Amino acid sequence: MRMPEVSCATVEHSAVTATVSPVVPWWSFTKTVLAATALALVRDGVLALDQPIYGEPFTLRQLLQHTAGLGDYSELADYHAAVEHRDDPWSVAELLHRSRANELRYPPGSGWRYSNIGYLKVRQLIEHTTQMSLELAVRRAVFEPLGVRGTKLARERSDLHGVVMGEADAYHPGWVYHGLLVGPLHEAAQLLDRLLGGSLLPAEFVREMRSAHHVGPAISGRPWREPGYGLGLMIEMAGSDGPVGHTGAGPGTTIAVYRRERDGTPITVAAFTCGDDQGVVERTAFGPG
Repeated sequence: MRMPEVSCATVEHSAVTATVSPVVPWWSFTKTVLAATALALVRDGVLALDQPIYGEPFTLRQLLQHTAGLGDYSELADYHAAVEHRDDPWSVAELLHRSRANELRYPPGSGWRYSNIGYLKVRQLIEHTTQMSLELAVRRAVFEPLGVRGTKLARERSDLHGVVMGEADAYHPGWVYHGLLVGPLHEAAQLLDRLLGGSLLPAEFVREMRSAHHVGPAISGRPWREPGYGLGLMIEMAGSDGPVGHTGAGPGTTIAVYRRERDGTPITVAAFTCGDDQGVVERTAFGPG
């Protein structure tokens, strides 16, 4: 059942919110969870961060930081048309063929380009290494240790029943090839807060996640002054206490989940609204300053 009363209002929840919050698509905040899962496998000695992956010319670090040289299927007009027409997703093989995924746009490590294909490869690496479904691997590596209980991986349209999707009520989550997590908004805030401030990963791994590659100038209409990208994290590089987290947008809705220091105290906020104006939710999640 949809919840139209809240679907088009901007709502926010902090990491300490105890009340019930709407179940929403996490969109590209899923990338932060994938990065945490992959780094948990590095912590356990199952994966390596800086070795080429199974004969590929790029490393896990480069995939997580969007410096692997891969393109992105969001550049395809046919992709957007198929989503708009409510088609079923293409197979992974067809997606990679249409995207010319085997043609690197630049040598790995020499540039930066946001790539959903890169995170599809992270997903495949996690599933291949663990011999588990992505949902089970994420649940064991991240959700259970961090106490996240109400979030799941959406695979079919039926998995979006009860999820606030705005006008995209017939969307197929398979179009998010790296995986689409859906869960209570407050759990997104709690996950990021516990990930960055807790004991899931060793301190040096958290520092690696927060070590940013500068990706460009200020973004028009959004609160970024010096945007950077770490390992599965979007990072404000201006100042020492800039927001750290991730924004996500898909057909109909937008989410932003960020942690920052305010008067020496870390505060984590997740914001969600209908529409595609990422600046709205980012300004809400960033807070004043």
